[in-house]
Amino acid sequence: MNETVRFDGRVLYLSADADLMREQMAGRELTLAQAGPLRDNVSTDEITPVTVMLTYDERLGQYPYVGFTVGDQRPIRKNAVRDGGFAVTVAGWRYGKGSSRESSPLAEQAAGIRLVIAHSFERIYQQNCDNIGLLTSTDFSLLERIAAGEAIPLTAFHAGRDRLTQDIIGHGGLLAYSKTVAWPAPEATPPDAAAGGPRTLVEKIIARHLHPDAVGAATGQGVFLATDWRFSHDYFTGMCAHLMHQAFGQPAPLYAPERIVAFQDHLVLAGESAPHLQGGLLPGVANLMAGHAAFVRDYPVRAHGQLDGVAGSEGICHAMMVERYALPGQVVVGTDSHTPHSGALGCLAFGAGATDVANSWVSGYVRCTVPPTLLVQIDGALGPGVSAKDLVLHLLRLERFAAGGAIGAVLEYAGAAVRGMAVDERATLTNMVAELGGFSGIVAPDEQTVRFLWERRGLRYELEPWMVSDPGATYSEVLRIDAGAIAAMVARPGDPGNGMPVHALAAPVSVDIAYGGSCTAGKRCDFDMYHEVLRWGVEHGMRVAPHTRLYLQFGTMDVREYCAERGYLDAFARVGATLVMPGCGACANCGPGQSVAAEQVSISAINRNFPGRSGPGQVWLASPYTVAASALAGHVATFGQLRERARGVISA
Repeated sequence: MNETVRFDGRVLYLSADADLMREQMAGRELTLAQAGPLRDNVSTDEITPVTVMLTYDERLGQYPYVGFTVGDQRPIRKNAVRDGGFAVTVAGWRYGKGSSRESSPLAEQAAGIRLVIAHSFERIYQQNCDNIGLLTSTDFSLLERIAAGEAIPLTAFHAGRDRLTQDIIGHGGLLAYSKTVAWPAPEATPPDAAAGGPRTLVEKIIARHLHPDAVGAATGQGVFLATDWRFSHDYFTGMCAHLMHQAFGQPAPLYAPERIVAFQDHLVLAGESAPHLQGGLLPGVANLMAGHAAFVRDYPVRAHGQLDGVAGSEGICHAMMVERYALPGQVVVGTDSHTPHSGALGCLAFGAGATDVANSWVSGYVRCTVPPTLLVQIDGALGPGVSAKDLVLHLLRLERFAAGGAIGAVLEYAGAAVRGMAVDERATLTNMVAELGGFSGIVAPDEQTVRFLWERRGLRYELEPWMVSDPGATYSEVLRIDAGAIAAMVARPGDPGNGMPVHALAAPVSVDIAYGGSCTAGKRCDFDMYHEVLRWGVEHGMRVAPHTRLYLQFGTMDVREYCAERGYLDAFARVGATLVMPGCGACANCGPGQSVAAEQVSISAINRNFPGRSGPGQVWLASPYTVAASALAGHVATFGQLRERARGVISA
């Protein structure tokens, strides 16, 4: 890459004013002052909705920002950015929230965008930009220099970035840089217990997995970590393989292919997806599936595929990693922002883009910035009908997280409430670190972990003494939460951070669709909650409300077998629930349970409700308890409220 760069195209301001957005599309040039308030929290769902992510080449350039929402309007159409001659995008805080999809920066780049300026970026999105050579900056003064036609030194994009990232930017991307690096065989090496004083669990895991050139790396330093497991799913396996073959040839020299797992889970329900059927998108889905299948066919990796004779998969990748593969103290990387799910077992698990994963397939290493650790100490006990999901929705509405205070950090969950949680519930906490903006989430392994590994996997696992944070370890912050003060929560449509207690709703919210499932809410513990509510409903002569449809989706086939063995399926059938086989489904806007009209209201146990997620309707997030109770009530309601209403009827 040259030492300076010029940006000759137009500047696109992602304004919070829909009229100004349309005027820019029509050719009007704005200044920063004229653009008014910029949109914050622009998600990757808005940059590239899942319905356009059907290719991984320059054709993505037709689609950037087609999901961008201002109020209830989507002012940017297909080809508008490329045809408009834009070279720079400008936005507000927490740009690139949500999915780890590298399709988003690839679409921007293919449309002619060469620089994104924002007040702050989500970690995975910005790292994906670095990896493909799309420049990013938080320096708004660059706009005046660009307008003046100035050639900007490449070093202007190094500010606040670690040395490794600067080198990657200088090479024009990760894979070009990777070819200049020696990749010794990854080996877990016990760190010197006395070195550096007391350490957090995450610091110990990182020390055991550091590339030899990075031994002794400090917080904020860019490093490569040896991986124990690398996985991809069907949306991105083909993209990863395409990038890998471009850089390293075909066949590529995979490192430890037996430690690579490929999952078919995101697209397996596309044949039951309204937008995919109505929009003629199934050929594109077949293209992605073919790329996934080719990788599995050509390389000796582990694979989990579709079910025979019925739509669905063996299981959702995150749930399967916990049920089959991840272990305490390991490093796990996957092509999905919810990879921290596995942190419930006490490993360091995090999401990465396609380029990072492609490089890890060949090298055995994955890039990251050594993260700070934020301790979330949750004392006391959760009340009846309150779950880990309610706790996360409470955290999400706190200003420190809404403002991006957790970006790039590991959240270590501890305290009496966490110790009392089953691993499935802990996985909800670590999974939704993605929504909190964190790098990963982790719970120190304990007797609950050992019990889980024996009961689910038949492993007689012995914890090692080092697998705990040391007394006196340094945390970037300690946040204390009283679990007993947490009420049943919902998040209003638009963002997972729009949380509020259900009891604070000013008026009943009628529900058209109730959806229980996804990696976050399709586990055994979640189905225990659905069943507890729905069995109570059966005992009280209740069914799903006439105007409401209830979908329950198993996270894995093991979960379905568990439900069958415990007799749950009868209660589900008697209340009128529709059961869905494993797959990402409505959570990925790719399966049954989606809304099909803007006026429809869903209450969902999935992990995010960005605009367009699960269809064009309004999505409220809630816990499994509240989803099941709302299905019976026909409006947003907690299990406690449902029982109080029944007691009132009986008393009357």
